[in-house]
Amino acid sequence: MTEPTPVRIRPEIAALPVYRQGRQAGAEAFKLSSNENPFDPLPSVVSALHDSMAVNRYPDAAATRLRERLAARHGVTADEVHIGAGSVSILAQLMLAVAAPGDEIVYAWRSFEAYPGLVIVAGATPVQVPLTADGRHDLPAMAAAVTDRTRAVVVCSPNNPTGPVVTQDEFDAFLDAVPADLLVILDEAYAEFVTAPGAVDGLRELGVVRPNVVALRTFSKAYGLAGLRVGYAVGHSRILDAARAAAIPLSVTAQAEVAALTSLDAEPELRERVRTIAARRDRIANGLREVGWNVPDAQGNFVWLPTGADTMAAADAFDAAGLIVRAFPGDGLRISIGEEESVDTVLRIAASVVRDLPEAHPGRRIA
Repeated sequence: MTEPTPVRIRPEIAALPVYRQGRQAGAEAFKLSSNENPFDPLPSVVSALHDSMAVNRYPDAAATRLRERLAARHGVTADEVHIGAGSVSILAQLMLAVAAPGDEIVYAWRSFEAYPGLVIVAGATPVQVPLTADGRHDLPAMAAAVTDRTRAVVVCSPNNPTGPVVTQDEFDAFLDAVPADLLVILDEAYAEFVTAPGAVDGLRELGVVRPNVVALRTFSKAYGLAGLRVGYAVGHSRILDAARAAAIPLSVTAQAEVAALTSLDAEPELRERVRTIAARRDRIANGLREVGWNVPDAQGNFVWLPTGADTMAAADAFDAAGLIVRAFPGDGLRISIGEEESVDTVLRIAASVVRDLPEAHPGRRIA
């Protein structure tokens, strides 16, 4: 029997599951559950963090130096850049800024598992549009789901957890099909890993041709700063002003800002790491197909196994081999691209799992 709460909680919040991150791994296991960068921090970033440890002082609430650096990088003004404690915090701010009870927010499903909760916390109603059979956004169906109550649409490219991108042509056609005053949030947390030609680029001509689009990027994945929580948005200054008004003040630490600035200075070295991860991803995805899996096009730093009803049994098989993966019950497994030493074991266990699936299972390529 559930213990009653001592105060009155919004019913939809009381019923909302708490966000669960990927399970931590023990010393002998590989943690492949949280899409983290497997490389250690760069020495230059560690040194900069060591020099910025005046934790008795508040940070710059506007993260001005980082905003100005990113503005110059992307050819926009500093007012068209907003810094947050991870891009997900900016996503929450944008939803709070545009949505109220009775409003709707549309997104693909399955996509980033935080989306439903963020919509509900904002007081809005989630509208989930199923992915296509190959794990891609069905943008025409998403456009058709827009009503006069829709206040925002979230497009995730590459899609987490399935992996495929939205193309630029698809995205442009989608924008033509929805109202020009509808907020379109393009979540590009994994954009740096994309190698597919024609993929959408949310930073192309933002705020000029498409003022209703806000692009989200992060330093957590490609730049390896997941533990410091720093991400950013680029978009129209008035939209970002609304997000800033909804933000918790001083949530981006001085250490996070310094680490992000130092990472931008070290970008050639970091980009080489990204190329290594992308090549490892492609090798794993191809290896999974060779042993009999139907694997969607992987463009993030992870691969997707559509295990369906067999998800938890498959997760147990990986767990027993010292591989902590992310299970989405009833849908599939997301396996982050980790250390090189994990690759052979991933492919070996995946081969054993796919052989045990029923012959008609949609995850199988083998008869």
